[in-house]
Amino acid sequence: MTVGDRQATHQIAWVFDLNKCSGCQTCSVACKVHWTLDGETEPMWWCTVNTQPGRGTPRDYEEMGGGFDGAGKPVLGHLPTPEEFGGAWDFNWKEVYFGGKGREVFLEPSNGQPTWGMNWDEDQGGGEYPNAYFFYLPRICNHCSRPACLEACSHGAIYKREVDGLVLRDEALCQGDRDCMRACPYKKIYFNQERRVAQHCIGCFPRLEKGVAPACVRQCPGRGVFVGFIDDEDSAVYKLVRQWRVALPLHPEWNTEPNVFYVPPLSPYKLREDDSVDESVRRLPDAYLESLFGPDAGEARRTLEDHLARRRRGESSELLDTLIAYDWKELLGPFTADPAEIVWG
Repeated sequence: MTVGDRQATHQIAWVFDLNKCSGCQTCSVACKVHWTLDGETEPMWWCTVNTQPGRGTPRDYEEMGGGFDGAGKPVLGHLPTPEEFGGAWDFNWKEVYFGGKGREVFLEPSNGQPTWGMNWDEDQGGGEYPNAYFFYLPRICNHCSRPACLEACSHGAIYKREVDGLVLRDEALCQGDRDCMRACPYKKIYFNQERRVAQHCIGCFPRLEKGVAPACVRQCPGRGVFVGFIDDEDSAVYKLVRQWRVALPLHPEWNTEPNVFYVPPLSPYKLREDDSVDESVRRLPDAYLESLFGPDAGEARRTLEDHLARRRRGESSELLDTLIAYDWKELLGPFTADPAEIVWG
């Protein structure tokens, strides 16, 4: 938890259970209505949910570089363009619904034709019928233990907060160089064109300071997101990541030591040409999961399958009880305060 002379005494972490994610976008919308609704931040999506396999956002971010090289030096990759981040359509709603023209007009884009967007390739996935497959992947800033953005910033604008390890920035020091955007291999940093500063997910730290869980966690209707301190051995995130090793980082080979983890998705068995089930092959290849979550992805899925088999035999499983989260507050770690009861100063 140390980066240069900046040290965090605790490290907050997230776990997204991809077996529960339905792609409903509640987490991304909850984040947006909290933080990026005004004109200057409207193009930003600090939390995104993309379909995998897919090109993600910004488009083809996995090929843009960044992170650290084998010698431990930060790598400045490609700077995503506004077109690669993509935009959204505006429609002629007023003309259609309030213009008094009846059926003479119809809905159509009024701001051109964007070529990419936050969830452009939704539900396309991979494979071929009848063995097509896809799953959803929520992404926020990883609040890395070794953030490449911090080391790439020559103005000292980025720091790890001591109390919880969040990666934050002092916008008064930001000069708009955007080296942080190039160095972040996950490309989860955006540029505010009006204020000329870079911005990213702040981990909902004003909520954390009041004991309230981040919006992406608390608002998930599928009980699919955990938050807590990964150095707390009693926390769900510690147990899922360190004890049972079923929650894995995205692209660990980029060497930033991310603190957002994923329980990899299970998969139905593959169908043969005669429509019979081949129970020796999963439809979602281990090789693809390993390309995302590293070499331990297959073993993590097998651990989940083993615990599922135990439950079917009538045996107990603390792992599955944790993932099921019978009480939704179990997902929130120490941040169980009700935001409706907080006096926000």
